[in-house]
Amino acid sequence: MVAWVRTVAFEGIDARPVDVQVQLAAGLPAFTIVGLPDKAVAESRERVRAALTAVGLALPPKRITVNLAPADLPKEGSHFDLPIAVGVMAAIGAIQPAALDGYVVLGELALDARISAVAGVLPAAIAANAQGCGLVCPHECGGEAAWAAADMEIVAPASLTALVNHFSGNQVLARPAPVIGKPAAPLADLSDVRGQEAAKRALEVAAAGGHNLLMVGPPGAGKSMLASRLPSILPDLAPAEMLDVSMIRSVAGTLSTEGLSAVRPFRAPHHSASMAAMVGGGFRARPGEASLAHNGVLFLDELPEFSPQVLDSLRQPLESGETIIARANHRVRYPSRFQLVAAMNPCRCGMAGEPGHTCRRGARCAADYQARISGPLLDRIDIHLDIPAVTASDLLLPPARETSADVRARVVAARARQHERYAGLGLPGALTNAAVASRVMEETVALAPDARALLAQAAERMTLSARGFHRVLRVARTLADLDAASGVARVHVAEALSYRAMSDRLAAAA
Repeated sequence: MVAWVRTVAFEGIDARPVDVQVQLAAGLPAFTIVGLPDKAVAESRERVRAALTAVGLALPPKRITVNLAPADLPKEGSHFDLPIAVGVMAAIGAIQPAALDGYVVLGELALDARISAVAGVLPAAIAANAQGCGLVCPHECGGEAAWAAADMEIVAPASLTALVNHFSGNQVLARPAPVIGKPAAPLADLSDVRGQEAAKRALEVAAAGGHNLLMVGPPGAGKSMLASRLPSILPDLAPAEMLDVSMIRSVAGTLSTEGLSAVRPFRAPHHSASMAAMVGGGFRARPGEASLAHNGVLFLDELPEFSPQVLDSLRQPLESGETIIARANHRVRYPSRFQLVAAMNPCRCGMAGEPGHTCRRGARCAADYQARISGPLLDRIDIHLDIPAVTASDLLLPPARETSADVRARVVAARARQHERYAGLGLPGALTNAAVASRVMEETVALAPDARALLAQAAERMTLSARGFHRVLRVARTLADLDAASGVARVHVAEALSYRAMSDRLAAAA
């Protein structure tokens, strides 16, 4: 006979349906798995054999063939252990085959028949619910799967014995409750920053419109301190955004321990990160830092210290909002719409342009250092900001009265205006000014005549590219949203252009 069990294979955050077909036939004893299995799937033979022995079952002296269909889809990961095991048990009569109908099964087996946690349970649960099926998953992942749907049937056993008892009716397992993320530690407050009022204003503008931000200044000026306080002024994730973020975390294998959270991701990789670590890849094409920062912030400290190839690999995600990892036999897509925040010193020694400091290498020191960042990447950054050194008088000032909560209220109000404007145009999702298409931005920017004249004159003098022109429009529209203005005035365009002025110097160096 042939026993059938449903499971899934992952392509990015998408769960493709897979049928596990188990056949027992006469012949020399053998255990064969076919259907493009990787090493982890091929090794499941021994884990399944040991787990069945642990529950008192022995494989019959027959030829066991396990087919993972469709056969041309690569199968990767240890989550195929449990569906193969229950398929074998159904084939030998240890479980009624009808009991498995209507369930998608996934989980890794230990040698003592315990079921271990696996990555990707949330996407698998959502895919199973879309098919009208229930889910069988490890006990540790049950709270993660419970978020897929409130009325979905979920069985989360801790061991193979518990699963058998559940299907036999001896000890029915309760449906797991959705796991709640641990309360996040209080975020660092913007009131801790002394001085740097212009930088605080730029940080508020970047948060309100989702704009990319580059801060350039000497060591100790507070660049990293400012960036670490950006999450405290960002609005919470919307339900749809939280689901996207959670699915990426689930595929990465971190959701079961972290739980779902409304706090936006903040990723800060070290400058030694490889291209696979940054945009994803590796043998199983795991999500990289760009995808893990989806709907949040990707902070790159010491920007020129990153490999130029790694930095340029971010150009596609910054433009399209997704990362596509191409392999010889398949393509994997991960959402990657993040807000890039970067910090750098003006030169290798870090003090170029500071009063009273003269570099022995002269202007060449700053030019060589800044040339490590390509012009096309700089063109995708909306706000370029000079961060001066903090003086002793600034440090002696009392803490600022305006807290992150005050700034966050203005940011939330500005984003609400953007969501309302773009929802009125029938655009899906909670779009920001930085994420909306250029055509839509041109239709909704509503430039005043004097603002239009200023922008045209500045674009010619600054030789703005088409992308740079639209970046200025987006920042100006955000400034108008912060002022609750229906149209973009000359003052908004002037401030937006001031955030772009430094890019000329950096582009010349690049």
